Amino acid sequence: MGDDQDIGYAVTAEFYDLLQAETDRRQARRRFAEPAARARQAILDVGAGTGIVTGILLTASAVPVHAVEPSAPMRAALLTRLAALGADQRARVTLHPEPIEETGLVRAVDLAIASNVVATLPPPVRRATWQAVARALTPGGVLLFDPPPETLPGGRETAARLGPVRVGPDLYSAELTLEPERGILRSVFTYRVERDGVLQREEREAFDLWPVEPALLRAELEAAGLHVVQAPHADLVAARRTAS
Repeated sequence: MGDDQDIGYAVTAEFYDLLQAETDRRQARRRFAEPAARARQAILDVGAGTGIVTGILLTASAVPVHAVEPSAPMRAALLTRLAALGADQRARVTLHPEPIEETGLVRAVDLAIASNVVATLPPPVRRATWQAVARALTPGGVLLFDPPPETLPGGRETAARLGPVRVGPDLYSAELTLEPERGILRSVFTYRVERDGVLQREEREAFDLWPVEPALLRAELEAAGLHVVQAPHADLVAARRTAS
């Protein structure tokens, strides 16, 4: 991960929930609600973002949730979401503003979630994250995450169009393009605000993604003491903390 300057989201935080929250909430409920309901000690949410997954974890479980989010703009949105929850749910959340490897969590959780975050980690940080998650998990605890892309595309491609969503007279939308660049994948979000068909604002923010071949990903996890097991959904990877 890194500090706020490295992580960014200064542009994206304004638009994220408006354009992505509903889709992310449905996906998180499908992926994580059932595992969260089975957690018995605590849950770790790595890269909590604006708190969409955190909210699902709190609703589905009865255990404490550790939400890790080093980005100040995303943390502001996360705290706004937590403020809207009941006091009993807020009481179960511990917010960590530092990267996962600096939290000091040791055998504190039996479920760890990393949603839409692993691909954004440079390889050394990714490996440090596996080590930190392994320390945080109890023996037999499970990590669930969506894997990074395996390879680079052949050229620039449009990956998604988000919205439009109306706010008063304005239409908010975004386009996501993926651009291979020197062995990494640059993810570029272009946000637009239009009124009566006239562009009012256009802003961009780019994030670097690091593809990882499955064999290398598995080797990194194993080196951290995380054994790959059957995932509950085809679009996730699951790894169990070894007993040692």
